[in-house]
Amino acid sequence: MTSSIKTINLTGQRITRELVDAQIPRANIDVAAAVESIRPLVESIRTDGARPIIEIAQTLDGIEIEPIRVTAAELERALQELAPELKIALEIAIERVRKVSKANMPKGSSTELSQGAIVSQRWVPIQSVGLYVPGGKAVYPSSVVMNVVPAQVAGVRKISIATPGQKDFGGRPHPTVLATAALLGIQDVYVIGGPAAVAAFAYGVPEIGLHPVDLVTGPGNVYVAAAKRILQGRIAIDSEAGPTEIMILADDSADSGFIAADLISQAEHDELAAAVLVTDSESLIRAVSAEIDRQVTDTPNKTRVLAALSGQQSSFVLVSSLAEAISIANFYGAEHLSIQTRDSKVVSDMIHSAGAIFLGPYSPVSLGDYLAGSNHVLPTGGQARFSSGLGVHTFLKAQQLIDYDQAALSEVANSVIAIANQESLQAHGDAVKARI
Repeated sequence: MTSSIKTINLTGQRITRELVDAQIPRANIDVAAAVESIRPLVESIRTDGARPIIEIAQTLDGIEIEPIRVTAAELERALQELAPELKIALEIAIERVRKVSKANMPKGSSTELSQGAIVSQRWVPIQSVGLYVPGGKAVYPSSVVMNVVPAQVAGVRKISIATPGQKDFGGRPHPTVLATAALLGIQDVYVIGGPAAVAAFAYGVPEIGLHPVDLVTGPGNVYVAAAKRILQGRIAIDSEAGPTEIMILADDSADSGFIAADLISQAEHDELAAAVLVTDSESLIRAVSAEIDRQVTDTPNKTRVLAALSGQQSSFVLVSSLAEAISIANFYGAEHLSIQTRDSKVVSDMIHSAGAIFLGPYSPVSLGDYLAGSNHVLPTGGQARFSSGLGVHTFLKAQQLIDYDQAALSEVANSVIAIANQESLQAHGDAVKARI
């Protein structure tokens, strides 16, 4: 059953970025093509507001989404009807993410360069954010938690949520998503899905009470990523999120059953999900393959899992040494990197490119999706090489404050003037001369 999961033998080869890109490709996602396909929708929302949002829901999803703004009564009803055990689980998740977010709040600084010459840096919250919570193949109350909590901890004043309407719920958002928003005290929730949500956040839709925001965050499909690409600059974005991915680094001490379960758990997200095992043990590959055969039989999302595992983005990768596996991980830049080796902590110290790192056999990626306290909105598609996952820092801006008195300015005046003259910007120097 798992014979379609390819094994890539890289033993004896020099590990380079080019080799990793060629031999361990990701799923084919053409954001550029999606940009062109949704550009008319984005422009129509800019000019026509709610009308194209309503029409696209009717045309693509076959649903009526009015009123687009979720009422307070809807939110309260969803919260009252939330199953008690699920409410408890969500409250635990909220508490843990909030605790980690508070601990991760960056601290300001103040540097006195000389008497009367002080440069300080402070962190201030972005004033308004739009948080996108996807629908589609699953319901994601966890995405509400992961987006809202760090924004609240950062001190964002205006938080809005957009999420698709569901045909099964009469065109309204999934009740669990609404209940989670209510649990967090969010009142501004809009029934808008996909790229339309990003455009609505960017331009505002005054007739439904939605005003333009400064930052849009949250995962989504390729069309959501395309909308973010079009509108970046008008709004800040977290990232162009793509299909989920897991890379596992393991040696012959790893539990093959655990690894198989982890690969399956990520594969069930999406047919384009990437599930990659990198190891120096041929016997582990055989054992994991057999475990996948055994475990996948009972998974409810078997068809989706097998499609993901048989795609070009999923593979078993055999290498000569753990050092080579580490090099592959750093070149690949996985969204989720699971390290299941004899000394996972030592290996993790050599990793510089990963969205989140899961250490050892009892830190599965699915824990991070819900209750670890970490954030599950992470960079995909190799973006972990240069960007970070969502966190309290996402919702903050660094500001510098320059505070010099006359004596401190006089101390460096000649140097300022010398550099200004060299750059042929004499008026810059004159602005200093006028003060001394």
